[in-house]
Amino acid sequence: MKNRTDKHVIMYSGGASSAYVAKWVVDKYGKENCILFFTDTLWEDKDNYRFLEECADYIGIEITKRIDGRTPEEVFFEQKFLGNARFAQCSEELKVKQTLIYIEDLRMEDFEPILYFGIDPKEKHRADSLTRHYEHFPLEPVECRFPMIDSISGDIKAKQIIENEWKIKLPRMYELGFHHANCSGRCVRAGFHHYANLYLVWPETYKLQEDMEEKFRTEFNMDVSMMKKDGKPYTLKRHREDVLEKMSKEELTEYAKKKDDDGIPCFCSFS
Repeated sequence: MKNRTDKHVIMYSGGASSAYVAKWVVDKYGKENCILFFTDTLWEDKDNYRFLEECADYIGIEITKRIDGRTPEEVFFEQKFLGNARFAQCSEELKVKQTLIYIEDLRMEDFEPILYFGIDPKEKHRADSLTRHYEHFPLEPVECRFPMIDSISGDIKAKQIIENEWKIKLPRMYELGFHHANCSGRCVRAGFHHYANLYLVWPETYKLQEDMEEKFRTEFNMDVSMMKKDGKPYTLKRHREDVLEKMSKEELTEYAKKKDDDGIPCFCSFS
């Protein structure tokens, strides 16, 4: 590794944990040594942007944004591959690649990036995965740090601290029942219950995602889908017709509250 000046890069996802970690890192290392880094898929909910900006203002540091310019849908159609729970190339193209480019840009300026993620101890396996990723994919390995696992003691209630101490309202997707706030609920790695909640609270957004999936299947004549059931493609259209439309409002509400264990969080959750 060349002799470079450390630059502390907080992977700012729009979630409460990444905002809390951002404040901790900036307090520890100083604004002048930190970067609040956000990669935009152009599918984010408008209230996420409000939360990002308000937290950045509270912390006292501007957001550094990188935007590929394509939406996840455009990536799927360009690559003729529909993102799904096993592989979401939208995340790879729009977030990870932009991060790797930015890492090398910093190194060209003689800075050595250290990446910080808002992952808590219950998600240590994801921290291990991120560490391995950034050891191998950049031109030189990048150090990853997870303050909520390694440095911050105690059970941190990031959401309560942000709302009660910072006086910043959390992204509306939390209160609407989503377990993460990625891509306005259109995350291709989400599962049955997540999409039930999307159908319940934002049916017009569910329709956008269903229409995209059907258009892809027709245009490329492929029997593919974002979700699977019994090892076979299971489309949003079928999920709606066979399950969601047959439920009462009360049944749908209870069904949507359940947490999917079949989804695999992608890098969007952390970067």
